[in-house]
Amino acid sequence: MNDQYQIQDTACFLFDLDGTVYLGNRLLPGAKELISYLDQRSTPHYFLTNNSSRSRADYAKKLSGYGLDVPGDRIFSSGMATAIYLKKQSPDARIYLVGTPSLEAEFQEYGFQLVDENPDYVVLGFDTTLTYQKIWKLSDFVREGRPYIATHPDINCPTPGGFMPDIGAIMAMIKTSTGRDADVIVGKPNPPMVEAIVELTGYPPERLTMVGDRLYTDIAMGAAGIGTVLVLSGETKRDDLSGAPHQPDLVCENLEELLWILGKSI
Repeated sequence: MNDQYQIQDTACFLFDLDGTVYLGNRLLPGAKELISYLDQRSTPHYFLTNNSSRSRADYAKKLSGYGLDVPGDRIFSSGMATAIYLKKQSPDARIYLVGTPSLEAEFQEYGFQLVDENPDYVVLGFDTTLTYQKIWKLSDFVREGRPYIATHPDINCPTPGGFMPDIGAIMAMIKTSTGRDADVIVGKPNPPMVEAIVELTGYPPERLTMVGDRLYTDIAMGAAGIGTVLVLSGETKRDDLSGAPHQPDLVCENLEELLWILGKSI
């Protein structure tokens, strides 16, 4: 928490998606109105998600279905950040990727060769098409000592009926089998994601505000100097704040309340 934080000083907003803008197939209160408000004032804003199971095109289509006309270049995922990170490390790397067809296509767009044998890196994404065979092969490569990258750390993904296991749960299984943690975790709140979003927006961390529903990813972005707004429309409940290591600069019930605060601050 930054005691000097003032939301009206924000130059660019970063919005989480799952649990913040929508939940399952339901647009959350205030989302459409807040985005319209920012568009009318030409306030830059991006959608920053750790969910690597979908591509930028998938997210743009989903948002369009809610009546939100969001250009693809305003959507940034941990999958994209992972591809950018690896491109800087080894642009011609051979990669064993555990991910959805959408994530595979995204990596191929960055020019990577996806392989089943002798990879330079193994990458674990949020794979809703996961099979035992994929986990087995990944574990073998990790056990061999191949560089092991995870797209993000989220343990669960919020749904209207509760939670579905996310990549963090799979990472725990891999560690139990191999004894190894991921060498690099890219997504929020880790440095590769912060560096990528600062480069994308052109603003320093102190001019950004992250709006999201998860303490250990969205709100933990505050450690990099980014302002943080917690919305209680997804994973985190108000009681979870007590004793939490990452505290938000501002807490709102949802984006509807955040819109009211922004309108009042002008």
